[in-house]
Amino acid sequence: MAKSNIEWTETTWNPTTGCTKISTGCLYCYAETMSKRLKAMGMDKYKDGFKIAVHYNALNEPYKWKKPTVVFVDSMSDLFHNDIPFEFIKSVFEVMNNTPQHTYQVLTKRSERLMQIAPLLNWTSNIWMGVSVENEHVAERITHLVKTPAFIKFISCEPLIGPLYSLQLDLIDWVIVGGESGHKAREIKQEWIDYIYNKCQTHNVPFFFKQWGKKMHNMNMNDPTMLKGHKQYAKGGCELNGQIIQEMPRSAYKTKAN
Repeated sequence: MAKSNIEWTETTWNPTTGCTKISTGCLYCYAETMSKRLKAMGMDKYKDGFKIAVHYNALNEPYKWKKPTVVFVDSMSDLFHNDIPFEFIKSVFEVMNNTPQHTYQVLTKRSERLMQIAPLLNWTSNIWMGVSVENEHVAERITHLVKTPAFIKFISCEPLIGPLYSLQLDLIDWVIVGGESGHKAREIKQEWIDYIYNKCQTHNVPFFFKQWGKKMHNMNMNDPTMLKGHKQYAKGGCELNGQIIQEMPRSAYKTKAN
């Protein structure tokens, strides 16, 4: 188990590693950079860098975790990548099915494949399914997501690099928004975030603002969360209009409290 610094989860589990770029949101992929670093450190799991790899030995890991945990699945990959065999995806789902004490958060950009094979998978209530939507050009991923039988369906607008004025929230249970991080981070605009937040308010959908990404993109240079001593420190700050808004899906409140 790897404790995560990602604010909306508790730990990460990577039964697969590696990926390939599919849209503009992938341009400065943090997982690709991290894979190179881990390879240089001699970690066997990343000996092939960011090439797609499946790890059968990782399938046993969740059975060893004693405490109920919120788990981000494949933070270093995309479980629904076309190069990952269906039978291995099914094996990952079987592990999640067999460990109902844990809550699994799966996130993909390959929403078409997700939609195609979703009916062949066992969607127990502890599996949350999300799609990454960085701008209008990939908003169709939401349409694919809502056609799946996932118990909790969520959208990750991170990095948000363009407006999402066509955002559809019917049957969506949670929305995450965040700016891009790193020294080449692209701009996130306040109006884009406010639009998504207001739409979530209208549709009664929990909204989680993760970060601005870079200080220069934060509209409030006095944001206290930019200070390293702050409990909810984020490098570029994470206040939105003077508030820290980090809501979770309603079914998660009990899970997070345990």
